[in-house]
Amino acid sequence: MVMLAVNVPLQIGTKLIYVDFKGGLKQGVERDPDAKPDEVNNSRLLRVLGLDLSAAISDDEGGGTITIEEDSVDVDPKSYLRLTQSIPRKLEHVDELSFKVTINMQENGSLSVRELRTKVPLRLTATITQFPPKGDLYQLQDPVDLILINDPDTVVATIQKFPVKIGG
Repeated sequence: MVMLAVNVPLQIGTKLIYVDFKGGLKQGVERDPDAKPDEVNNSRLLRVLGLDLSAAISDDEGGGTITIEEDSVDVDPKSYLRLTQSIPRKLEHVDELSFKVTINMQENGSLSVRELRTKVPLRLTATITQFPPKGDLYQLQDPVDLILINDPDTVVATIQKFPVKIGG
């Protein structure tokens, strides 16, 4: 599924920048083994099979790039799709995404490369009428801290909002 997140505020240290992410998300649909017997046909788990987003940091912000990729195999999917209303049809779609982030940006005249990951999964939510979505707007439930891969106590950046259109 195509993803487009425009004007995403990203706090990197003391610097606040705004970037546009473009890319895609690939998910597999699976039966929800924990669904109640009367909800078996109304609930599905979504396993992340691929995540790839990129953004350019404007020259005004110092220049550079940011990439987002899945950081591991999704062995215990937390993303789901649930029918909440039949007529008119409404689906609750929640994506929980853990990923690694690579930030390449100019700082003090030299290129700085930071390898980060989400401290907790990024959680996107939307009410949609069909799946896969067709350009529906998803919202970030809570800001997400990005930490050093080898130091989970050091927050380097924070994704403050992530308004993203999924599908197309």
